[in-house]
Parts: sequence; structure tokens; C-alpha cells
Amino acid sequence: QVQLVESGGGLVQAGGSPRLSCAASGRTFWSRAMGWFRQAPQKEREFVAGINWTGDSISYVDSVKGRFTISRDTAKNTVYLQMKTLKPEDTAVYYCAAGPPYVWSSGESLYEYWGQGTQVTVSS
Repeated sequence: QVQLVESGGGLVQAGGSPRLSCAASGRTFWSRAMGWFRQAPQKEREFVAGINWTGDSISYVDSVKGRFTISRDTAKNTVYLQMKTLKPEDTAVYYCAAGPPYVWSSGESLYEYWGQGTQVTVSS
């Protein structure tokens, strides 16, 4: 069982650089790929960024490449999403998700555990 708690969202001006954090409980964090997804109003949830269990494989959706950085700290059981140059279209609820052990995928259906989400609102 893995519990995920996101933090770091809020109201941000366009161009801002907030960092989202996702704290994971449980002793299997080190073996799981972690992902960040987001869901904007009236849109489907989409994959934003993912990182495998060793941290040496990372993937981003094209719209955030060069602006967002995902990282993980296994000692702290935490995964981060550093966001830069935010745009109004980045406004969404951001979710952290944990995949099954030793499975690396950007596919939403393969992620087993989800956080409650944190709202990020970008004002222009």
C-alpha cells in the first residue's frame, strides 16, 4: 500500500516557478516509477512527467519539455515537479501517481496509487 500526498500548488502568476512535492508512504517507493498527471477543467487527465525507480529514465509531455523537471529523493520518499515559465494553460489539478514495482510507463492505466491532487492556477 502506498499513500501519496501532494503539496506546493496554489495561485501563481504567469512566468512563475513553483515546485510541487509528493510525499509517499510505504517501503516500496524506491522500486516504483512515479508520475505527475494533470487535469484541466473539462479536459481529460493527461500525463505530464514520469521518472523510473532509479531516476535515470525520465519522460515529459511535449507541452512541458524544457519548462518542467521531475526528480525524486528516495531517502525522503518524495518526488518533485519543478515548474518554470508557467502559462495560463498549465492551470489544472496536478496528481502524483505511483506505478507497480519495476514497471515504467507513461500510461495512466498502469499507475496503481494516486494522490488527492493539488490545484495550480496560473494567472495572466
